[in-house]
Amino acid sequence: MPVGYFFTFYYTFTEMKYSSSIGIVAALLLILACFLPWAYYPDIDKIFTGFFSEKNTYGKPGKFLVFFAIITIIFFLVPKVWAKRSNLIISTILVSFSIKSYMLFTNCYHGICPEKKFGIYLMLVAPFIIVVASLIPYVNSENRK
Repeated sequence: MPVGYFFTFYYTFTEMKYSSSIGIVAALLLILACFLPWAYYPDIDKIFTGFFSEKNTYGKPGKFLVFFAIITIIFFLVPKVWAKRSNLIISTILVSFSIKSYMLFTNCYHGICPEKKFGIYLMLVAPFIIVVASLIPYVNSENRK
C-alpha cells in the first residue's frame, strides 16, 4: 500500500470530521474579537472596538461580522451540501470585510498612528480559519444527494 494512500485515507476520515467544530470555534472567536479592543488612538485617548468608534466615524463593523459569523455557525451545523457551499461564500465575504476593517482601523492619519490591540489581530485571523474549515467540510455519503 503506498504511503500517499494512507495519508489521504487518514486525512479524509479524521481531520475532516473536526472541520465543522474548528469553524464554529473560529466563528465564536470572531464574535468575541468584535467586543475586544481593536485600536488605541492617542490623540483622542480612546480605544475603538468593533462596535465603537469616535462619533461613529468608522461605523460598526462588529454588527456585520457578528451577523455573518452566526450564519457560518448555522451553516457548519447543517449537514447538507448546499450549506457547505454557501458557507464557503459567506466565509470569503467575512475575510474580505475583515481585511477592509483592519486597514480602516489601523491606518495612520495626520502623522498619528493608532496602537493595534489584540482584538484586531484576532478579528483578522479568525475568518481565515473559517475559510479553511469551509474548504474541507465533512459530509456523510447519505447527505451528498
